[in-house]
Amino acid sequence: MLYYLYEYLTSHGIYIPGLNLLRYISFRAAISVLLSLLIAMVYGKKIINYLRKKQMGEMVRDLGLDGQKQKEGTPTMGGLIIIIATLIPVFLFTRVLNIYIVLLIISVIWMGIIGFIDDYLKKVKKNKDGLSGKFKVIGQVGLGLIIGITMYFHPDITVKRKYADATVINRNNVEQNFQEAEKATISTVPFAKNNEFDYSKILFWMSPEKAAEWSWLVFIPIVIFIVTAVSNGANITDGIDGLASGTSVVILLTLAFLAYVSGNIIFADYLNIMFLPNMGETTIFALALVGAVIGFFWYNTYPAQVFMGDTGSLMLGGVIAVLAIILRKELLIPILCGVFLIENISVIAQVFVFKYRKKKFGLEYAQNNRLFKMSPLHHHYQKEGYHESKIVNRMIIIGVMLAIICLITLKVR
Repeated sequence: MLYYLYEYLTSHGIYIPGLNLLRYISFRAAISVLLSLLIAMVYGKKIINYLRKKQMGEMVRDLGLDGQKQKEGTPTMGGLIIIIATLIPVFLFTRVLNIYIVLLIISVIWMGIIGFIDDYLKKVKKNKDGLSGKFKVIGQVGLGLIIGITMYFHPDITVKRKYADATVINRNNVEQNFQEAEKATISTVPFAKNNEFDYSKILFWMSPEKAAEWSWLVFIPIVIFIVTAVSNGANITDGIDGLASGTSVVILLTLAFLAYVSGNIIFADYLNIMFLPNMGETTIFALALVGAVIGFFWYNTYPAQVFMGDTGSLMLGGVIAVLAIILRKELLIPILCGVFLIENISVIAQVFVFKYRKKKFGLEYAQNNRLFKMSPLHHHYQKEGYHESKIVNRMIIIGVMLAIICLITLKVR
C-alpha cells in the first residue's frame, strides 16, 4: 500500500523526504519484520487474554507425560496472533498486486480458516475430534490446486535461466547473462551440477514438445502433495511448547534469504542460479512472517502462555510449502523441513511397525514392543525423561544445521 502511495506521489512530482526508501526491498523487509514482531508481542498479550476470557483453553488428553495436565486450560488458537501480525505489514509494505504476494496471502487466509474451523469445533462446539480429517485434506488439496494451476498458467510467473555458454557472460550488464523470461515447470536439484530439473522429463515417453504441453499433469499433483505433506508435518510437530514455532523461524529465515537472492539478478548471476522476476517482494512477506512467529514464540516458549492450535500450525506448514514451491526450491524441503519430516515419519513408522507386529506376533507383543515409546518423536524423548525445553532447543539446533546445508547447495554442486 505504501509503495503504491510512493509511486503515485513521485509520478505527480511530489517528493517527501525519506519516502524514497520505500523503493528498496531491503528497507521494506526490515520495517516489516520489526512491525510484525511488535504487533505480535504487544497485541499478542491482548489476544491471549481475550482467548482466555472466552475459555478457548486446550483440552489435554492424558498421555502419561510429566507436566502434561498442567497445560490444561492454556489458551489455544494463538495462530491468530501470527496471522494478524503478518498480514498488517504485508498489506502496508509489499506490492500487494504482485502475483506471488497474492498467492501467499491466499495461503495464509485459506489454511488459517481451515485450522480455525478445526479449533472452533474443538473448543466452542466441544467436538473433541474437530474438523474431520478428510475435510482438512480437501482444504489442503484445494490450496495445492490453486497454487499449481496459477504457477502453471499465470503469465507473470516466469523464470530466467543463465546461458550455458560462458562466452556470453558480461559482468557489466548481468542481464545479458540470462535468457529471455519463459514459462517452465522447473525446479532446483540440490547438489547437482546441472541443477535444474524439468518436470516434463517425467513424461519421457512423449516428445519434448508434447511433454512440455502436458507437464501440468505431473507438476500440479506434486504441488498438491507437497502442500499437504508439509502442512501436516508442521501440525504434527506442534506438540510441545515452542517446537513448531521455533523450527519454523529457522525455515522461514532460510526461505527469505533464498527469495532475496533469487529475485535479485546480480546475486542470481553471481551464484549461478535461475533468476525469478518479481520474486524479491516475497522476501518482505517471509520476514514479516518471521517477525510474527518470533513474537508468538515469546509467549509460546516453556511454559507456554498460548498454543498456536491448528489455526497456526496448518497455516505455517502450508505457507512454508508454498514459499518453497514458488521459489523453485521444493526439492530442498526434505532437508530444510527435516524436523517436520522426521516427526511425520515417526508417526507413520510407529503405525506400520505396530500393525506388522500385531499381525505377526499378536496384540500383546505389539503393545509391549513398539518402535517408539510414543509418537510423534518429541513425545518419545519426553518418555525417555528429557525435558521439553531441551528437546525443543536441540530440534532448533538440528534445524539450523539443516538450513546451513540448504544454503551450501547454492555453491556446492
